[in-house]
Amino acid sequence: MAKKKKKSKNVLKKIIFVFSSIIVFLLIGAGIIWKRYLVDSVTEKSFWIYIDKSSTLENVLEDLSQNIAPSEVRRIARMAKLNNYNPKNQPGAYRIDPQMGAFKVYRKLSHGIQNPIRFTFNNLRTKEELAERIGNSFMISKSDVLALLNNPSVATDYGFDRYTFVSMFIPDTYEMYWTISSRRFLDKMYDEYVKFWNEERKKKASEIGLTLQGVSTLASIVEEETKAKDEMKVVAGLYLNRLKKGMLLQADPTVKFAINDFGVKRILHEHLNIDSPYNTYKNLGLPPGPIRIPSKAAIEAVLNYEHHDYIYMCAKEDFSGRHNFATTYTEHLKNALRYQKALNKRNIMK
Repeated sequence: MAKKKKKSKNVLKKIIFVFSSIIVFLLIGAGIIWKRYLVDSVTEKSFWIYIDKSSTLENVLEDLSQNIAPSEVRRIARMAKLNNYNPKNQPGAYRIDPQMGAFKVYRKLSHGIQNPIRFTFNNLRTKEELAERIGNSFMISKSDVLALLNNPSVATDYGFDRYTFVSMFIPDTYEMYWTISSRRFLDKMYDEYVKFWNEERKKKASEIGLTLQGVSTLASIVEEETKAKDEMKVVAGLYLNRLKKGMLLQADPTVKFAINDFGVKRILHEHLNIDSPYNTYKNLGLPPGPIRIPSKAAIEAVLNYEHHDYIYMCAKEDFSGRHNFATTYTEHLKNALRYQKALNKRNIMK
């Protein structure tokens, strides 16, 4: 009887040992898996991966392999195949950061946990340039955006016309999702436009005697006239003086816009005679809309223009991009003659 009890105890010990060993091995295995999938970082520096509606799992894995180790890619691939992950269902821009393990990367991609991208635009002249910048930055196409920008009814929806529509776009850096639609992008830009034109700025525009679109139009001319920010307020004041006196603006940049050639160095008589509503040598007042997308600095220069008596300006003969200003036509002719001589000396005829 004693022998049977002793034998039973030995069997029980063996069973306990076996089960304990299995549990230990399972815990060790779980620990290894937990470390490899959840703890080990797949990258030492952040990188982006872009997934569109045509992306396949192979495309995604290939993109990941450019930045992370093959072993990490295999782990992500196992989870993706096990869960039938289809990238087409979760397009977007995803930032993969340090301290993210394979599981977190997979979860982010499979659940569509996107990161907003930073979109910056400035120094743009035309709708085509704007559409191209947008098309190069988001999943939407340039052609889709351009079609909206050129659609008069779309412009009307936001309170503009086809000439003034570009004034809705305030150059800056914005955060948006890469998958944003063309129309939602316009909605976002309109919201930012409304924020920019606060009561203080609206009041200044009213005191000047211009509409908000008129301010943007004048700002676009000012910005084309000078790249020197400290000159912008002076130039703005000059054009406002001419408007108040009922004089033609005679702004060379509007002529360049009318002939669709901003590369012209010398405005000739043939240019001045072009029949266009943008030719301010022939048409009184402001042109129908901006000749470029004006910067915030240019808009602020108009709203806070410098008070003076200048009504004439001419580029400086040193080609610095700055200007000589004058209050009389006689003084202006002297400035213009010096500039023309400088052009002739450099053999710049057009």
